[in-house]
Amino acid sequence: MQASSGNVWDALESLSYLWLILSAEALLVSGQEGNGCGHSVLGTKSGTLTSMNYPGTYPNYTQCDWRIRVPQGKTLRLFFGDFNLEESKNCQSGSLTIADGQEAVILGPMCGHLDAAGRNVTVNSSEVTVRFVSGTHRSGRGFLMSYSTNEHPDLISCLHKGTHFSPQPFSVFCPAGCKEVKGDIWGRFEPGYRDTSVLCKAAIHAGVLSDSQGGQLRVSQERGITLYESSFANGILSKTGSLSDKKLVFTKDCNGQLAVAVYNMSTVWEDTDGLGQRVSWMPGASDATGQPLQWAASTADKEPWLELELRERSTVTGIILKGTSRFFIESYSLMYSKDRKTWKHYKGALSKDKKVFEAHSDGHVLVLNSLFPPVAARYLLLQPLTWHLRASAGVQVLGCPMPRGRSVHKIPLPTEKVPLEPVTTESPIIIETSDQSSSQPMIVAVGVILGLLLCVGCLVAGLWWRRRRRKTQMKKCSLDKDCQGFHIKTLPGADSELTPYPLTRSVHDALPNPPLNDYAEPDVLSGGVKLASTFRPSLEDGYTTPFTLNHYDIPGRLPEYDEPLPPEPEYATPFGEQPMDPSLAPPLAMLQNNRHLPQHGMRIVPGLARYDSPPQKGLANGYSSPSSLASGAQRDSVVYAEPQPVEPLLKHTYHEPL
Repeated sequence: MQASSGNVWDALESLSYLWLILSAEALLVSGQEGNGCGHSVLGTKSGTLTSMNYPGTYPNYTQCDWRIRVPQGKTLRLFFGDFNLEESKNCQSGSLTIADGQEAVILGPMCGHLDAAGRNVTVNSSEVTVRFVSGTHRSGRGFLMSYSTNEHPDLISCLHKGTHFSPQPFSVFCPAGCKEVKGDIWGRFEPGYRDTSVLCKAAIHAGVLSDSQGGQLRVSQERGITLYESSFANGILSKTGSLSDKKLVFTKDCNGQLAVAVYNMSTVWEDTDGLGQRVSWMPGASDATGQPLQWAASTADKEPWLELELRERSTVTGIILKGTSRFFIESYSLMYSKDRKTWKHYKGALSKDKKVFEAHSDGHVLVLNSLFPPVAARYLLLQPLTWHLRASAGVQVLGCPMPRGRSVHKIPLPTEKVPLEPVTTESPIIIETSDQSSSQPMIVAVGVILGLLLCVGCLVAGLWWRRRRRKTQMKKCSLDKDCQGFHIKTLPGADSELTPYPLTRSVHDALPNPPLNDYAEPDVLSGGVKLASTFRPSLEDGYTTPFTLNHYDIPGRLPEYDEPLPPEPEYATPFGEQPMDPSLAPPLAMLQNNRHLPQHGMRIVPGLARYDSPPQKGLANGYSSPSSLASGAQRDSVVYAEPQPVEPLLKHTYHEPL
């Protein structure tokens, strides 16, 4: 079913090309008459016409009529690239007149010069007649006029150069027939053309548009290069140019190089190199120095040919031939086929005869010939018509593979080739190129691996940065009580290690037995880092034990380390019940001051050996409670002296850690 749809499409495509050729040729036959006609290309959508000998002086007493027709429903747009007729009274020395299809004069007779506003003419008709008449004159270059339908308001002349436009990319419409108009170009399709080149002629040289049809042109201007090389392409020879500020670069679709699967040729030249070794001039071979060779036919082969089989059916848009300095092809014709059974000669858009391509000019052995219109084929047959010494060429095919939807199923490569035409010289030679595996899967795999490695690296770097930032914030928060975002918690421990003490204790609460003088461990952060401790550092840290008088001593301005209290009663012992310690004489003398003694006859009675607590007041928890004063004045022994802060007699001395 795909093959049928493809054949129908090809048939319609061929009919459209045939209709275009017939209509164009009919227009050319009846398009002009007279003895004063110059260069003329009259297409159905656009064209160009000039006076005889343009840009030289036109001859005397000549006349030419051009009848221009475009499809019905379209109107004409005329553009004069140059207009220079000798000015005379009533334009007797030469004149130009434009009339519509009913012979009604639209413009003219005109002579002399036209300003910029008068060179662009719009005609409300699909058919006009342009008449040029010359008389006796001494000067005048004549005229050059281009036309197109009203669909192309951006029509330009064949004389426009790249310097006439802004540096920004632009699009213009070139008329048909600019190839033979005088104008110079410098450079080649790659890397570009000098900006002083005539625009439409450079586009024909690059193969972007056809001279017989014209077309829309997309141009961009880039930074110029040091040297523009000369080249021969599509029948136009460009010049070698020097440095310029800008260069012209054309955009063309479907212009890639197509892979050739098999070469089949009439004969191969056998040569002997400098080392005495036999060398066959065929694609894929190389000489003694390792330089690749191209095809060269035997000198006895009078009808050489070279067949190329593409890897798949493709749209062919151009052929590049490269000869050698000793032998090369001068001209050739081209045949094409889709199945290698039915062959067709390639013809131009406006011709019934097979097209002859030029392959050499002025020593240029690298030649480009573009195909307008392009052909859909898988097999190409190159037939050299003229050559120098022997037919020889390296061939490159330009184009693009056809979409799968319209292409016929791929024909398997045949294992045996037969000559297309009987050759009396030698038997055909077949060369199959190796099908190199594509490196695209490997490139994709490498790209995937690199992407995964990049992702893993970014993840590791993010985790490392986050951990480092968290450590930094925890260190900062360990010294800042108001730090937000971090929660301080206590490390879990056994009951024997951490014994929580009540915040407040009543006299009725039982004392722990034995008394626990250990303090709870300092709190730590969630990350396991200890907070700053208020307890005295161990001796291993390099500190010495400060001198203390007793456990009520206050260090003062020295480091305030808390010491656990010794296991003794929490209430002060009455002064009368403790023996006098000579070392504590100054503090006790201060305590015996009148400000600390009770009034109203109360006194301290020394020598008592027990706490002043009546037996009926004793509690089960071991504490003694003084009697209530509500029952009257109590004995002097119930009065307890409260410890008062005193100035330390000895200053605590700390030594810096080693």
